[in-house]
Amino acid sequence: MNTILRELEPADFRSSFSSGAFRFKHPELQQIAGDRGYLTGWSEAFSRAGIAAPLEVSGDFAVAIPTPDGGVFLATDRFAIRSLCYRITDGQLLVAERADELADPDGELDSQALYDYLYFHMIPAPRTVFKDVFRLPAGHYALFENGHLTVAPWWKPHFSEKRRAPLGELKAEFRQILLDAVRDRLDGDTTACFLSGGTDSSTVAGLLREVTGQPARAFSIGFEAAGYDEMEYARIAARHFGAEHHEYYVTPDDLVRSIPEVAASYDQPFGNSSVVPAFYCAQAAREAGMTRILAGDGGDELFGGNTRYAKQRVFGAYEQIPSMLRRGLLEPLLTGSTLPGKIPGIKKVVSYVEQASVPMPDRMQMYNLLTRLGLGEVLTPEFLAQVDPQDTLRQQRETYRAGDGQALVNRMLWYDWKYTLADNDLPKVLGATSLAGLEVGFPLLDDRLVDFSLRLDPELKLKGLTLRWFFKEALKDFLPPEIITKKKHGFGLPFGVWATEHAGLRGLALESLDSLRGHGIVRSDFIDRLIKEYLPQHPGYYGELVWILMMLAQWMGRHEFPHLTPRSIG
Repeated sequence: MNTILRELEPADFRSSFSSGAFRFKHPELQQIAGDRGYLTGWSEAFSRAGIAAPLEVSGDFAVAIPTPDGGVFLATDRFAIRSLCYRITDGQLLVAERADELADPDGELDSQALYDYLYFHMIPAPRTVFKDVFRLPAGHYALFENGHLTVAPWWKPHFSEKRRAPLGELKAEFRQILLDAVRDRLDGDTTACFLSGGTDSSTVAGLLREVTGQPARAFSIGFEAAGYDEMEYARIAARHFGAEHHEYYVTPDDLVRSIPEVAASYDQPFGNSSVVPAFYCAQAAREAGMTRILAGDGGDELFGGNTRYAKQRVFGAYEQIPSMLRRGLLEPLLTGSTLPGKIPGIKKVVSYVEQASVPMPDRMQMYNLLTRLGLGEVLTPEFLAQVDPQDTLRQQRETYRAGDGQALVNRMLWYDWKYTLADNDLPKVLGATSLAGLEVGFPLLDDRLVDFSLRLDPELKLKGLTLRWFFKEALKDFLPPEIITKKKHGFGLPFGVWATEHAGLRGLALESLDSLRGHGIVRSDFIDRLIKEYLPQHPGYYGELVWILMMLAQWMGRHEFPHLTPRSIG
């Protein structure tokens, strides 16, 4: 693929731009782009296909071009790997890659977006933290004509759930796509890979060796904290593939040094705690002379690797019980009476029925940290009066229902393509690598692999309760056995544990949360309880909330809006 960081047109089209690593599918369009520039290629694609122009492109991209009739066309790739923000001011469309480039000098913030941040630990598109500034969602286009803006998806994936193919053919095709996807994302001999020891990163490390014929330069992060460190699995993969393995152990002192810088580097508050370890991993690769690093993000969300897929299948079995029996007998008996309290060992049954009786996707948020604590317990009455707490469920329901998959696993995958990938994990990796001065590629999100996953039998993704069955079956002679059989841990940064033990980190957290008291968002008495009572009692659980509040405070306190003139288009 062609790497285009940004390309400017001649003077009369200075406001246009494109970025990304992409190719035009039609040879003639690719030839035009090669001869006359990629913006010319985009303009020609739009003249031929209109708003369907992105379907003529493969790869990751963001583009903004004038249309022949004086309008403006914007588009982002399937997963918004390349970001695009916009704002309409005085009838004019302003476009930038970062939301803060479009913010007013006084930076008025959107209360609903701040609520979204506290609920999701990030702000899902199309909102941004700034009022009247929006981010184009993944796989969407925007068309601005005659002062009217239309935003809609240009890509609507179709799950072919009844298609069957011989397993051997599927495996061969899958392996070839993986090889091609890694090959297309090389940057000479200075391409490395993240290596966590999980299935995805180990696969990328092994493929990198196959494609280049050289040991992969693999970079791993560890933690000196019981139950959080998985470095041994990374070492197993590195030995298996003969990788040149680089290890770095993140310390509490590293967090104290980097948290302010990482928080300020984002264009809006971002609360994924894995971003700091990812930054140190990327920084180690950059210091070793690497220019690009390959990440394994996407494998779980394409092939059914997250534990909640199996968990929700268990709850889904409840729906097979006749409705009359469920609602007429089981639910009144188990959740609407005092009888269960008199029967030993029935608590698990009651909990199962309580959760299973809640429809998807609401069921996945039953243990949301913010709502479990109680909105009135955490947030000030003044802030709550400015927001609609039900809007988070509204937007999740809309996303969940927009997918055309009938199988539960496919509906959940589609949901995760937005909330887990486009709005969370990808911004984490992209932000961390950008701060380290490193390019990043996502071979497991290659268009060909995504299309392959769409036509894969859902039972091959989640076979019974076995996660990502096909992926592991297809690579069982390639990956180390320990990686194939490894249970998914999901452990992240041990921030909560460290914040109770390390004076410097605790001091940074206390200072950060104290600074929030004057913003009228979080109750001051809750901050006291969180620090003095909740965090010491359950560091792993409440440490997550301390982290997201700390990162919000750091962003609000340190983020200086750059004095940049946003592009004026149209």
